[in-house]
Amino acid sequence: MTWAWFDCAAGASGDMALGAMVDAGLDFDALRDGLAGLNVSGYTLSHSSVMRRGVRATKVDVTLTDEAKPHRHLKHIEAILDESKLDEDVRERARAIFRRLAEAEAKVHGTTVERIHFHEVGAVDAIVDVVGTCLGLKLLGVDRVGCTPLPVSYGWVDCEHGRLPVPAWATQELLRDVPSRPLDVEGETLTPTGAAILTTLAETYEMPTMTTRAVGYGAGTKDFGIPNILRLVLGEAAPQSAAVTIIEANIDDMNPEWWDMALARITAAGAMDATLSPLQMKKNRPAVLLRVLCEPSKRDAVLEAVVTYTTTLGVRYYAAERHCLEREWHEVTTAWGLVPVKVARAGGQVINVAPEYEACRALAEETGVTLKEVYVAAEYLARTTLTNQGKATI
Repeated sequence: MTWAWFDCAAGASGDMALGAMVDAGLDFDALRDGLAGLNVSGYTLSHSSVMRRGVRATKVDVTLTDEAKPHRHLKHIEAILDESKLDEDVRERARAIFRRLAEAEAKVHGTTVERIHFHEVGAVDAIVDVVGTCLGLKLLGVDRVGCTPLPVSYGWVDCEHGRLPVPAWATQELLRDVPSRPLDVEGETLTPTGAAILTTLAETYEMPTMTTRAVGYGAGTKDFGIPNILRLVLGEAAPQSAAVTIIEANIDDMNPEWWDMALARITAAGAMDATLSPLQMKKNRPAVLLRVLCEPSKRDAVLEAVVTYTTTLGVRYYAAERHCLEREWHEVTTAWGLVPVKVARAGGQVINVAPEYEACRALAEETGVTLKEVYVAAEYLARTTLTNQGKATI
């Protein structure tokens, strides 16, 4: 499974994303030929090697040959995508980006998604940036996308709406529920197009464990006094296996009322899991098998907790390997409130979706609905969101 990890140290824009992918090995001719399937004219696409504050990077330029900049609605852009010869998964990703951008613009201007006019982001160069990024990720064989928390600079920027504060209104809306960080740079380092691309496609804002395959550097246009570069790391997901220590003890003389505290203390000492299984020991005495799983580095602390909080006279332990599905947390908004959901994947495919029990129970108790209703709604929303790469409510 291939990850595309965008390091947005100096911000991000659509052309920087294109440059980073080309620099990381994307065949420029394949990109240009693929974009020819988009029913859009009036531009040329080029790339060059440039220096940014001592760092070499690739600059991709979308040069307009037609000065006219039609104001398009979302339906016009969706029609362009529908009529294109691009693969459906590329078109779907691009639709999701433009819809997210339309929702942000509509919020800012107090109108609807259907009525919003795209200005700069509806121009040919922005359409090429968005679609080109989606196409480039497919050509690179990328399965999943992540990025660093997005940097927020300050200052002013001039656009068709006039002089706007940085971040621009739509950019700030796109950063809702997204990790961001301050960047002490005056000027627009994160464009609405760049923010729309990354906040739509990124599944995580924490770098995944992976083996790096390629690194690319995409250059921006302006000089902010820092390397104006978007770095892209392409890598293969690391195997989800790890060494663990298993600690066991057979116990037949412990007051069962003590187990609640014992397991809590053993877990607090560093156990990843602690279970009890019924046993029948010598002389037919009923007993329990305590089995504890922990990282090798936590073995001594967990051993101490086991012998301190149970009545065992000794333990046995041994090394083992465990294989884990890739795990990640998402949040969904049900009609009754937020629910964290654990998602397990194998090879990029969603295998299991599990709403967090305590959160579901708390909402059920607060609202009077059944636990089952909250759980089912949360699971449905999580699967819908993961399928559509968007947000849903029920």
